[in-house]
Amino acid sequence: MSRNLVCVRFHTALELIGARWSGAVIRMIFDGAHRYAELKAAIPGINDTMLARRLRELEAAGLIERRVLATSPVRVEYHLTEMGQELRPVLDELVTWAHKWIPLPEAESA
Repeated sequence: MSRNLVCVRFHTALELIGARWSGAVIRMIFDGAHRYAELKAAIPGINDTMLARRLRELEAAGLIERRVLATSPVRVEYHLTEMGQELRPVLDELVTWAHKWIPLPEAESA
């Protein structure tokens, strides 16, 4: 396999899950938040425009799927695809690494 192809794949993957808020959205879906309002409430600082954008991007990339439930009123839920589920160990390791190496900002650590 060409080294260039590996770099392109790595870069694409990193840009996808490393985009601002993408990792947080995926983590919240891992933790059971499936509706838009639940995701918004669980991610401090994210606005409606950015959440909607990230959900569309993650869906287009095949990491999540949008399910419309035929209830009254209609409900929409977001679930991880098999591809998205396979990110769990990757993100768990990133959390472990972050807890070891990334200090909390001074204001939050007090």
